[in-house]
Order: sequence, then structure tokens, then C-alpha cells
Amino acid sequence: MRREPHENVATVLVDPALLSALEVHLMSLDLRLWPVATAPICVDGPRRAFQLRRQLLTARRGAWDDAADWVPAWIAFGESWREGAEPISWTARRTLYSVLDGYAGVRYHRGLGGVAPLEVPQERTA
Repeated sequence: MRREPHENVATVLVDPALLSALEVHLMSLDLRLWPVATAPICVDGPRRAFQLRRQLLTARRGAWDDAADWVPAWIAFGESWREGAEPISWTARRTLYSVLDGYAGVRYHRGLGGVAPLEVPQERTA
């Protein structure tokens, strides 16, 4: 039995006031921020975001209660971090965690999960 195609992502909660700044910072490192509520792979994004936020908050048993209204998001690795079918490297993970540690308005658990591939729209050339 084969596993469905997936993409490795970090799941985070982000203070809405920092969302744009974090996204730009991550883009400069070829990392992509996808708010779950608007992710193209979610049929009902707002519902999935609510469920994921609740799951993350409950797992921390009150430690993340300050993030109750924050935005759940996935962070995916761009092409420069990929080495064919190999897993995401520890260097890529360290880079991501270093960035996330620099923001007080981000909550995350170290480790990656898998979601359906998040396709980045490509520009058409004439």
C-alpha cells in the first residue's frame, strides 16, 4: 500500500498582527506560510482552522491560552530546501525553528506533519 502524496509542514499559531511580517520573512528564506482557513487544499478552511486551533490549544493544557484567537497556519519548505524524495534536512528544520523562535507571537511544536501538496501558482510566460 502506497502513502498518498504529501508535503512536510510545520503547524503554527500566529498572532494576526505578525502574520504579514512573518510571511515576508519566511518568503525571503524560501519557506511558505499558508493560513489554514484559506489554504487551497482545505474544502472548508475556516472549519479546519477552528479544529486545528482547538487541537493545538487543548494539547498544551492552558500554556497557549494567550493564542486562543491566533491564526493557525502551515509552513512549507520551498524547492531550494528539497533534495528529491529525501526527507526535509535538519538544516532546513533548524533554519525554520530559528526564525520561529525569534517571534514572540508564534506558538509551535517542533516537528513536522504531512498535508496534501500545497501547490504554488506559477506565472505563465508568453
